[in-house]
Parts: sequence; structure tokens; C-alpha cells
Amino acid sequence: MFIKENRIIDEQGRVLFLRGCNVAGSSKVPFTPHGETWRKDSLQNPESVSFVGRPFPLDTADEHLDQLASWGFNLIRFVITWEAIEHAGPGIYDEAYLAYVRKILKKCEDRGIWVYMDPHQDVWSRWTGGDGAPAWTLEKIGIGLDRIYKTGAALTHQEMGDPLPKMMWPTNYNRYAAATMFTLFFAGNAFAPACTIDGQSAQDWLQERYIAAFRHCYRRLKDCKAIIGWGAMNEPHQGFIGYRDLSGLENNSIALGPIPSAFQAMAAASGYSVEIPVYKTGIFGTRITGMHTLNNEGLSLFQEGFTCPWKTAGVWSDERGAPVLLKKDYFSSYQGRKVNFTEDFLKPFIKKFQERMREVNPEAFVFIEGIPNGDHPAWHKEDGPGAIHAFHWYDGATLFSKTFNPYLSVRADNRKIVIGKKAVLKSFIDQLSDDMEWAKEHMNNAPCLLGEFGLPFDLFNKRAYKTGNYTRHIQALDMYYTAIERLFLHATIWNYTPDNTHARGDGWNDEDLSILGEEKPRAMQGWMRPFPRATAGIPELFSWDYRRKSCVFVYTSSSHEAGSTELFINEFHVGPNPNIEITVKPLESQGREVQPGKDTLQYGWDRAKGIFYLVNPEKPSRIMLRIQG
Repeated sequence: MFIKENRIIDEQGRVLFLRGCNVAGSSKVPFTPHGETWRKDSLQNPESVSFVGRPFPLDTADEHLDQLASWGFNLIRFVITWEAIEHAGPGIYDEAYLAYVRKILKKCEDRGIWVYMDPHQDVWSRWTGGDGAPAWTLEKIGIGLDRIYKTGAALTHQEMGDPLPKMMWPTNYNRYAAATMFTLFFAGNAFAPACTIDGQSAQDWLQERYIAAFRHCYRRLKDCKAIIGWGAMNEPHQGFIGYRDLSGLENNSIALGPIPSAFQAMAAASGYSVEIPVYKTGIFGTRITGMHTLNNEGLSLFQEGFTCPWKTAGVWSDERGAPVLLKKDYFSSYQGRKVNFTEDFLKPFIKKFQERMREVNPEAFVFIEGIPNGDHPAWHKEDGPGAIHAFHWYDGATLFSKTFNPYLSVRADNRKIVIGKKAVLKSFIDQLSDDMEWAKEHMNNAPCLLGEFGLPFDLFNKRAYKTGNYTRHIQALDMYYTAIERLFLHATIWNYTPDNTHARGDGWNDEDLSILGEEKPRAMQGWMRPFPRATAGIPELFSWDYRRKSCVFVYTSSSHEAGSTELFINEFHVGPNPNIEITVKPLESQGREVQPGKDTLQYGWDRAKGIFYLVNPEKPSRIMLRIQG
């Protein structure tokens, strides 16, 4: 597999279309003991947990992977966390977990399923309301784990209890713990040079531990041929970097509930009670609905002998007995100019990560992520080969409201209201197209993969779980996939969680986006769709209408010696006896149609595997395939 222009090509020279799934949502939390975020005790004894069994126990792996393959998925975005590898302490790797992962990936290899390794995090770690980093990363800068929630440094499901407010977890990016860790990780040398860990700068120490852990993991997996590449970090965040005014709210994905300004977060972490605004965001904008007291007990987040690194850096002071902001624009400039997080800090980290990973496999792809709904790093030819723009996109209005209306939406990029079904679909296409255009203009025309998109299945207060009616879910997913298909965009849906339940969803922060629920597929008509797996030529058009059971694929064939074109389609889509029409127009025939069977066109349908194949005619031609159920 290699990249040519902006296409992914197999060893036969065919254009590949990668379609798959993120596996798994519950891989964010330990398997033993049960680490689901609703369990109040799931943050205890962080050094002794185990992720063996994530994404699924080894004795059920064949069943799950066979199911994924039968649905046509040829790519898995494999969720793996830093904590899973190195939870026991710096340099102490969980070899049992790595041996387990290797066995899972070898099973993927046996089934012809490719794997994109995803070093996953959300808001830094489980102790800061998400997942990813081990607990000891926080302790190394002096944070007391038992004081994070009490000081307002993070909101966690474990401490808040049920019900967890909808989509509250992303607001942790604006709370002290996650924002501080991201800032130190990416730019500690620039903004907190006095903050050190074991005699090394916090940035260098944290990045070295992170990269070393995943490089060690890759060395253990180096014979797993299913792996086609690695991302460097899921949904990286800039923390405080780029704030123009620390007394306000910036760098936020959504203003929802009580959120401190950066300065208020710093003061609260150092033992001061502060009044912070409570936000509400709707289709007509954001407003403040009240006030909330943060850290009303006046506790310090820090263990004895440690202090806030931003206080040490002179960002703020309490010398006169009360916190005072001294440098409100401290994080806004770098080297005498306006800071650019993605170019100044994120891109150098990605390059360092990938250089180390390529010591294991020089041919591995580089899956590059920027800030969701934000800036992406540019990538030029001299930055290295194998780059894939692996951006994320969600239908934000549906994700945050947990309702879906095909006739009304709000764009995720500019938050403008869209009315009308055709206009909503067009807005989806336009948003995805904008990200693809970025890759064309700023990433040397790199291929694009939509690494995450998806749908909350608990729409309308879980109505479908009671009625069995998934009509709205199917409508939403059909519109997402239609946009993807119009653009010939590689994509992996979020997500497949084997232990998803209707009561607890994916087991993480009350999210419920798994296409599998209660061990059964949900709304399959929306996401299990035909697609051209491999094209011996150049794809031009693909469409699927699940209501009419009609599939149309148009492409220009290449040489007769190329491998066959393969379309994933099975009886679920079109029944056992569909009507098949194939039109062949040799490029030099000036529109003369040639019927199948002539010009040595061969085709067939492997019903067991769900693969319809065509062998190219002797002359390059424009081929239209229509399969009607």
C-alpha cells in the first residue's frame, strides 16, 4: 500500500477506498477492574489496572472481527492509550497488554483488515475527566489526584455522579488540570522553563515518556502486517496557548455549564474560592445564565513542595493576599510574534513522534490530526512522506442536543443555522470538502481520512430503545455517509463498543455512539453500505440509495493487466437476485456503448464475501455499474 498523488494504492495499482470503524469506545478505560466512568471507585489504584481485554476479550475476538469484516469494514482505527501501556509508572510497560494487542492485530491480519493505530486521549486523562495519560503524569508536576475535583481543576463523572450533563466533559479543556498539562506538554520550554521533572524540562520529560511508550509498543507489534500507520495523538489541544486575555474564555469547543476563565482556574487551583460564570449555548448563541462557586473549601491542588507553574512564571501573583493577573496575554506570543500552536508546537511534536516510530517501520503512514474544528498543521514534501490528513467531523447540533432533524442543522465550523434537507446535506458535504481542500493546499495534496464521525444512538431520551424505531438514526447516518461517498472520502465511524449497553452506553462519560448496542447492530441501514473497496482505474461517481436499494458506480478503467475492481455489496443491500446493468464505453469510441460480454469484460459476485468484481476490458473505458435490488 502506498500513496500516489492524493490516492491510496494497493500493490496491484488499484485505488483503495478505506471504510471502517473505531474500535472501541470502551478502550478508553481499564478492563480490570472495571473502569467505566460511572463507577465511583474507578479512579482508585491507578498503577494496578489492566487494559487486557480492550477492545474485547481474546476468546471473543474472532467473533467480533468476523462480524466487522462481514459488514465490509476493511480498516480499524485501533484505540490505544498511554495509560494502557505505562500505567504502573515511568518506564514500566505492561507487557501482558502489548502481547494481547499483538494477538488481536494478527487476527486482523488474517482477515485482511488494515489497522490505523490511534494513541487516544480526551482532556488529557481519566483523572481530568477523559482518558489517555497515566495518573503519574499529573503527580509529577505536584497535582494531588484527590484534590482535582474539589478544587474545580476538572469535572469527572466519578465525582459528579449521575446524571452527567450532556457533553459536559469537553469543558475540561478549559479547566486547570488539562489546560496546564497540554500547555506543559507542548510548550513548557517556552512558557514554563522553570517547571522541571526529575531534572529535565517538563515538556521534554513528558514528550520523551510519551514517545518512548508508543515506540516500545510498536517494537512489540513490528511483525503485525495489518498496521498501516500511526497517529501521533487523538484530538490534540492547545491548553492555554494562544489565549489573548486570560481573564476571559477562549480555546473552548463549547460554552456549557460552569467554566472558569484561565486566570480563575489558576487562582482556584492555588486555594482561592472564585465565582465563575455558568454558560448556556444554543442555536442563537452563548449567554451567561448565572454564577457558580469554584473551590469553596479553599483547598490547594498541589502537594507540599509544589506550586502553580504559571505563578512561578509570573503570569499571576498573590503577594498581597489575593490573586492578581499580571500578564493577561502571556500565552499569546512566541519568539516576538503571534503564537501559532499548530506550527510552533504541534507540528514539531508530530514530526518527532513519527521519526521515532519510523525507526521501527519506515513505510508507515503518518496520520496527522489538528485541533477539531480548528487549525491543522501544514505538511510539505520536505516534512516527510506518507502523510494522511486524518481530520474529525461531527454534526455538532445532533451531538450536543442528542436530537436529529434532517431539515434543520447548525454548521459545526461557523455555527450558522441551515434550513432544508438539501441544504443540510450540502452543508455536510461543504464542511468535509473544506477539510479536504486544506490538505490539497497546505499538505501537499495528501489523502484524507475522516478518522471520527458518528451519531449518539440515545437520541430523543433513548426513545428508540423502547420502540425499536431507528428511523431518525438511519436518516442521519445516511446523510453523513452520502456526504462521504460524494467526496470519495476514506472514513472510520466512531465507534464499535462490544460491551455497550442501553443503560450505560459506551461506558465513558455517558457517551453512546456505538453501532453495536446490547450485542446487536443498530440502525444498520444507515452505516452498512456498498462501497468500492478497490478500483482498477479512477473512481468518478458512487451513490447508494438504501430506500430504493440502488447502487451506481462509475469509473474509468486502467490497463487490462490491473487487478479486478471490487465492490462491497451483499444480499443485505440488494437481495439475492438484483438486476445488474453494466455499460462500457471505450474512451476512443466517442460514446459508442459496448455490451457486457464483449471486449472481454468479465464480472462476477462472490455472495459469501459480499464482493462484486469486474475485470477491466482490453481497452481503457468508462464503465458504469448499476445494481438494483
